[in-house]
Amino acid sequence: MFLSAFISATIFPANSEIIFTSFASANLLNPLSHFSDLFFLVIIATLGNTLGSLTVYWLGKFIPSVKFKQNSSYPIHLALGYSQKYGIWCLLFSWLPIIGDLFCGIAGWLGFHFWKSALFIAMGKAARYSLLLWGIYAVVG
Repeated sequence: MFLSAFISATIFPANSEIIFTSFASANLLNPLSHFSDLFFLVIIATLGNTLGSLTVYWLGKFIPSVKFKQNSSYPIHLALGYSQKYGIWCLLFSWLPIIGDLFCGIAGWLGFHFWKSALFIAMGKAARYSLLLWGIYAVVG
């Protein structure tokens, strides 16, 4: 689960939700499992996904300014605009497809404080996996 969550938060395409759902469903259907197993699953997924996003943050620190100015793609300009307008709060949405990775990279590029960024990224990722678990529980449990 950790590796899947880590990879899906980097620039490589992956889908940690499928693996998370299969682990959570198997756990919910097992009468011998405990709530702590599901809590641990959310923690592992959040940690992996957060570290993957922090890798993108770190990579963003090494992008020269010219690269952003030359690249006129809409998602980059959108993420840059939101990041400049709302600052570190954008990182609560780092779990969103496409633009979430851009928020993390731009946070590094703009020089957002590392530990604050890590906290906001982790809060967003934890909320995402908690809501996903709640949805799985509503269907399976």
